[in-house]
Amino acid sequence: MKAVPLSYTLRNLWTRKLTTLLTAGGMALVVFVFAAVQMLDTGLRQTLVATGQPDNIHVTRRAAGAEISSVIDRAQAAIVESQPEIAIGEDGQRLASKEVVILITLPKRDTGTATNVTTRGVGSAAFALRPQLRITEGRMFRPGVSEVIVGASIAERFEGAALGSAMRFGGREWRVVGVFEAKGSAYDSEVWTDADQLQRAFRRNAWSVVVARIADPGALPEIRRRLENDPRLTLDVKAEREFFEDQSKALSNFISYLGLTLSVIFSVGAMIGAMITMYAAVANRTGEIGTLRALGFRRRSILLTFLAEALMLGVFGGIAGLMLASLMQFVHISTLNWQSFSELAFSFTLTPRIIITSMTFAVLMGVAGGFLPAVRASRLNIVDALRAN
Repeated sequence: MKAVPLSYTLRNLWTRKLTTLLTAGGMALVVFVFAAVQMLDTGLRQTLVATGQPDNIHVTRRAAGAEISSVIDRAQAAIVESQPEIAIGEDGQRLASKEVVILITLPKRDTGTATNVTTRGVGSAAFALRPQLRITEGRMFRPGVSEVIVGASIAERFEGAALGSAMRFGGREWRVVGVFEAKGSAYDSEVWTDADQLQRAFRRNAWSVVVARIADPGALPEIRRRLENDPRLTLDVKAEREFFEDQSKALSNFISYLGLTLSVIFSVGAMIGAMITMYAAVANRTGEIGTLRALGFRRRSILLTFLAEALMLGVFGGIAGLMLASLMQFVHISTLNWQSFSELAFSFTLTPRIIITSMTFAVLMGVAGGFLPAVRASRLNIVDALRAN
């Protein structure tokens, strides 16, 4: 079977520059939406997963959906802290942090809208447990003083959160003495202060969460079994990354379902556009098809030629769409985390998996749109086609 030269296919696409551009452009927009939604979902997941450390455990009240709804009394927290699997720090103390998590409201710098912000009261071990944290401006807050440090995202987007400013919450004024970065994790969207001071300000006598490092990550099942089966306790024990992955599920599922729905709707339009373009190409080249058949090219070769044109349209659209989507990596957005009901900032993230998935989607759109016109071209009668010349 003789194959139609690839140069013939490329020449036809070039000859119909306007229709090629419009059809590929429609596919590019669909691929852009498809890829951007995946990038948004990936950025959200990576932000929350990066918040957890692989050898940390996260202990909350049983069935508490988020840290803010969790309450652990002092006796239960002491039992968790005393477990033999908890690692010992350089100072000889156990690497466990009993923390208070509270929502406060701060006005956004651009709109003035009051938005929930997570405020975390921590102890001295909290920073050893989160090695990704780094003070970039100012200094660390002093224990026993109404001072706070803020995540880089908070300092950038909220009024009164810049270094040297004063925040008012919990019936007192708090001085911002430092700004920290946490490598793009959820901690970048938090305010940190001394746990004892935060408890007193909000009249709390319990903790929200206990974060601890276990000396051997393989010991997680044992410490989980012991704590969750202890009749004195009503606690859930999770690996820290597992906990934050769970925090992303509700919003992630919404983004995924919405994006899939939009992509399917738009892709139908793009495939119809490709089909119209290819039917027009068949009608305009009936004489050429007859000549090719007279020269000995079989129906299968004609079919594959028109499918190749449709596939190339999909490839061109996919490449253009991904190029547009890649620019979204420079965009940072913030939204409400439905689990914690607080502000969360993250960015679009492009990965090799998204590139492969998007290009596959583009190619499938092209082939689906070009299949019926290709079948029509391959079934044209030689004599009737030649008469069209």
